[in-house]
Amino acid sequence: MLSEIFEGVKDPRQARKIRHKLIEIIVLVIVAVTAGCEAWYQIYHYCKKKEEFLKEKLGLKLENGVPSEETMERVFMQLDPVELENRFVLWTTQIAELMAGDSVNIDGKCLRGSKGKEAAIHMVSAWANREGLVLGQLKTDEKSNEITAVPELLNMLDLSGCVVTADAMNCQKDITAKVTEREADYVLGLKENHEIFHKTVEDHFLYEVSAYETKYTEDMGHGRLEKREYYLETDLSFLRDVPEIEKWVNLNGVGMVKSVVEQSKKVSFEIRYFVTSLAHVEPFANSVREHWGIENSLHWCLDVSFNEDKQRMRTDHSAENFAVIRHVSLNLLKRDDSKMSLKGKRHRCSYDDDFLIKVLFGAI
Repeated sequence: MLSEIFEGVKDPRQARKIRHKLIEIIVLVIVAVTAGCEAWYQIYHYCKKKEEFLKEKLGLKLENGVPSEETMERVFMQLDPVELENRFVLWTTQIAELMAGDSVNIDGKCLRGSKGKEAAIHMVSAWANREGLVLGQLKTDEKSNEITAVPELLNMLDLSGCVVTADAMNCQKDITAKVTEREADYVLGLKENHEIFHKTVEDHFLYEVSAYETKYTEDMGHGRLEKREYYLETDLSFLRDVPEIEKWVNLNGVGMVKSVVEQSKKVSFEIRYFVTSLAHVEPFANSVREHWGIENSLHWCLDVSFNEDKQRMRTDHSAENFAVIRHVSLNLLKRDDSKMSLKGKRHRCSYDDDFLIKVLFGAI
């Protein structure tokens, strides 16, 4: 049942003032968001209209009717986000079927609508590329704090056999250690934030003759042609003068990717560098390409299909907790195999109760 995901979450309200069960409030919000609602007044009016359906099909008692929008908002302001996130991770662990070699992409996203008197919050998420699921998320106060949040997030997840990918901000010795501790591999972007390391790798690929492993790919679509060349160097003796190189745990290779994009008679060229625990170019190349999954399939979908950046939830824990609900809804919709967009699925859920039930119970 849907209620089992968050069963047991501690109720922050005073016992004598409780008129609506906490788990029912959480379920109501999940259902309404999945059906296209994005603001508290929308959630309230949708649930009020669907009250009999919610009782009959979802087994909600709603002994005192549908809670008001103020009640739901107040509850989400007070809920402990860590507890909510831990329950979410437990659920995704149960439904995800991660296999050896699967990419888990790590990246952060600013919730622009949460900015009020204080800075907007920043959420770091883990995305299972093949499964198309959000595995977990953590809040940071600023983008710069992403470095400390990522090890905490990795610690929450079962990553055995997977390949963790992240951008250059998270190319850190501590993160290689944490990924290795979680029995996973890594592919991390390398840029000038590690000046000597980056320069040494750049010079090696530009000037040294070596028997790199290589791979070439070419993709065409929507008038865009992209050619990529992947190089992986596993003889790392040239890194001996890089400070503290021995502290990069399980470092087995450094890679270079050359990309040429041709579109509308314009040509762009880019070279990127990576550090990795992988020892062969094929899985390295696949992991580099699949890292874009978190941008295209998670962040873009949250903005386009859920209007995340336009939502003005700013008080206490409401923005962080509502982000978890959006991720639950996204996972439910992604797991449904109907051939339509996320936005189309949400719209259909708003008027087709049978389809809504299919989405809600298909991934439970």
